[in-house]
Amino acid sequence: VDDPGYSYAILRKGIDPRKDQSYFLFSLRQPQLRRALTPLGRMTKPEIRKIAHSLGLKIADKIDSQEICFVPGNDYKAFLRSHLGDNEFHRGEIYDVDGNFVGEHDGIELFTIGQRKGLPGGSPRPRYVADLDPETNRVIVGDAEHLVCDEFVIDRVNWHPVAGIGLSAVASAKADDPGRSFEATVKIRYNHPGTVATVTPLEHDRARVRLHEPQRAVTPGQAAVIYDDDIVLGGGWICRRAFCHPERSGAESRDLATLP
Repeated sequence: VDDPGYSYAILRKGIDPRKDQSYFLFSLRQPQLRRALTPLGRMTKPEIRKIAHSLGLKIADKIDSQEICFVPGNDYKAFLRSHLGDNEFHRGEIYDVDGNFVGEHDGIELFTIGQRKGLPGGSPRPRYVADLDPETNRVIVGDAEHLVCDEFVIDRVNWHPVAGIGLSAVASAKADDPGRSFEATVKIRYNHPGTVATVTPLEHDRARVRLHEPQRAVTPGQAAVIYDDDIVLGGGWICRRAFCHPERSGAESRDLATLP
C-alpha cells in the first residue's frame, strides 16, 4: 500500500480458511513482511494436491498433519517428559474457584485452560481447569461457566501500519478513552472462527479487548489476533485475566492469583 510519503506491506488471510496461517504471522514486522512471499495464499489445498499429482510428487496424497505435527500421537505430556525429565516439572496444589483445596498435581506444565481429563478428586459434575498460576504453581478448577470470558488484555502488541495506530497517539491516549476504541474481529486461537470485539489500544504495547459475545477458554499465553475482514490489523499475547464469578460483579470480582 502506498500512502503519501510512506508505503507498507499488508498481511491478509489466505483464501483457504482451513489452511490460513495469518494467525501465526501477526507478529511479523514490516522488514519481514516486505520480504515475505506467500505463493500459496491464493490457492486451496486441493489445488495444491492437483499440482503435486501433475508433477508426480510422492507427497501428493500425504495426510495432513493434525495438532502438533512433531509430537508423536499428539501426546504432548509424554513429549515434555521425554525432553525435560520429571524433575523439571513444577509440582503444586489444585484449588477450586472458591479457594477450597482439591488435591496436588505433578506439574503445572501438564495442564491447559479448559482441560477436563486428569483432574483429581471426585465431583458430582464436570470440572475444568479455569486458571493456571505460574507464580505459585497452583491449578484452579471450576465449572464450565468459569471458562467464559468477555474481556482481557493483550501485551507485546504488534500493530500493523494499516491499523492507523501511531505510537504517539497510543502513548497519549487514556486507557479507557472510548474515542480510541474501534470494533474488529478477534481470533483467540488458531481454529477459532473469530468474534466481534471492541479493542482499545493502551500504553506500553498493550490493548484491552472487550468481546461482544463471551467466549470459552480464553487462554493466557495464546495469541489474540485482530482483523478487519481479511486484513490483519495486529495482535498480541493474552495476559492472565481477573476472574469474575458468573454470579458476582464489580467489587466482588476476584483475581485468581489472590486465592489462599
